[in-house]
Amino acid sequence: MINGFFRGNFRRMKDGKEISIRNLFAKNMKRLRNDAKLSQLDLAAITGLSHNYINDLEHEKKWPSDKTISKLSKAFNAEPHQFLLSETKWSITGADIFKEELSDSIAMLVKEHCDRIIINTPDKTKP
Repeated sequence: MINGFFRGNFRRMKDGKEISIRNLFAKNMKRLRNDAKLSQLDLAAITGLSHNYINDLEHEKKWPSDKTISKLSKAFNAEPHQFLLSETKWSITGADIFKEELSDSIAMLVKEHCDRIIINTPDKTKP
């Protein structure tokens, strides 16, 4: 897997661990809500979503639609992509996120390619 890219329902983090996209979304949603000092009831009132639905999102029981992500983004004054950032990226914003992710991904791809070439190249010094 290339670092920084999504495959299936998991994302591989720099430390090699995999985290589900749903888990990442739930953690970030809860973090953004707590940073805004909002209860789930407050967020429900602001967004027009039900308290139960917000609870289900934070506990990975439901997956939001694009309209729901838009409502949550507006409520938190956040960008939609912030719901899918790993903890190490929380302080980075805008294009810098993608530039760093792309740079990491290219470096990992080059390393994997070089490793494959080295492993599959016969040793010409041996008879």
